[in-house]
Amino acid sequence: MVGEITRTGIKDLKPGSFIIIDDTPCRVEKVQVSTSGKHGAAKVRIEAMGLFDNRRRSMISPSHEEVSVPIILKKQSQVLAIVGNKAQLMDLITYETIELDIPEEIKDKVQPGGEIAYFEVMGIRTLKQLK
Repeated sequence: MVGEITRTGIKDLKPGSFIIIDDTPCRVEKVQVSTSGKHGAAKVRIEAMGLFDNRRRSMISPSHEEVSVPIILKKQSQVLAIVGNKAQLMDLITYETIELDIPEEIKDKVQPGGEIAYFEVMGIRTLKQLK
């Protein structure tokens, strides 16, 4: 897998946190903990939504297991130009130029010469708000 990830206990996840399911970064929407039986461990069911494809994913795991969590980097850039529905950006730290799709919800905020934040998750960059 490309990108940075960390590990955390599945029992520590809450709605709004992030997890990697099927090699895809997701936002946790629901956490259900089932009580343990006479000889079994408690189980945790996670329901999550993919950050980039908006597909629902779920997983069930014992409460003592650790899961992968993506490291989300928020970076600042300057808008160099807008070509169609893409923005040409220059990272304000590395001066690297990149081209990203402009989501409909922020089309009016992206102006040439202005500054805008973008997110990098597991090597994928997006202007889409992830919080």
